[in-house]
Amino acid sequence: MQKRNAIKYDLLADQYHLQTIDQLVDPLVKIETCIDFAHLAAEIDHVVPRPVSKKGGRPPFPTETMVRILVLKRIYNLSDEQMEYQLLDRMSFKRFCGLLHAINIPDRTTVWTFENRIGEAGAKAIFDGVTSQLLKKGFIARGGQIIDATLVPAPKQSFTKDEKEQLKQEAIPAHWKPTKRRQKDLDATWTKKHGKSHYGYKLSVNMDKKYKFIRKIVTDTASTHDSQHFERVIDKANTNRNIYADRGYPSAEREAWLKANGYRSQIQRKGHRNKPLSKTQQGRNHRIAKIRARVEHAFAAMEQMGRKLIRTIGQVRANFAMTMMAACYNLKRLAYFQRTGILAF
Repeated sequence: MQKRNAIKYDLLADQYHLQTIDQLVDPLVKIETCIDFAHLAAEIDHVVPRPVSKKGGRPPFPTETMVRILVLKRIYNLSDEQMEYQLLDRMSFKRFCGLLHAINIPDRTTVWTFENRIGEAGAKAIFDGVTSQLLKKGFIARGGQIIDATLVPAPKQSFTKDEKEQLKQEAIPAHWKPTKRRQKDLDATWTKKHGKSHYGYKLSVNMDKKYKFIRKIVTDTASTHDSQHFERVIDKANTNRNIYADRGYPSAEREAWLKANGYRSQIQRKGHRNKPLSKTQQGRNHRIAKIRARVEHAFAAMEQMGRKLIRTIGQVRANFAMTMMAACYNLKRLAYFQRTGILAF
């Protein structure tokens, strides 16, 4: 006698599984309902038009589908190979990308080609497109602006002493083959923070105090000092004139610039040798720190999406990855607001 078991078979099993996924609250459904991906795709096609082949050939996948794939790739920290596998394996991914009933799925090469085709300009179009949708929903920049920077690590490079000398002279070692050159990141730089050495890039952001959305970004290499990006990330659209920043940003010139442009400086003071901070200044720093710390929440969210690690080679691709980090953070935060019922006010 055949033993009974709990497994039930049905040709419509996939539909039952999708219903269960919805009951368990698929986070991708929340993201889809709060962002107009068709608009993002239109922005990319405007900035980086799709190539037209006169000789025919296989038509490309829709830009909207590829944008959704790039969002999934960043949110879940997937490589191109893993992205291809997950699109084949996960029902929620296929539904989110509009591929639930598609026979052909974008493979790793298709994802890599699209990402490199749109480049940094395409990533910026996605970031700006998400920002414009935030504004349409009423989430304008309020309460002041918080400025800070975070280090984004990249795979460390190994060079011999002779290779370092040649690279300092902006010469490529003659024994490097083209394949080896492509695997060497010559753009990332070293820097020290809190006594520890770091290798990679830097992402400077401007976050509004009210909603904690990232409003402005600047990407650079790790050795560039945080303060050099200060004026470039100022958000003129913020309704409040307070600007919060840590002790890496103060200077007499900057204080004068802020005053001349109508801003109120909320930059923490920095003590100097033989001139420590007074108790009043320490108290002011403490009050500012409570507000300035909000930007660390965004960096922590990026850490959860992929440890802020750059897997690519070169600054162009690193800029693409860092811009997508900021865009996907805003996208996820907007989905959180919609899920919890938080409205703009």
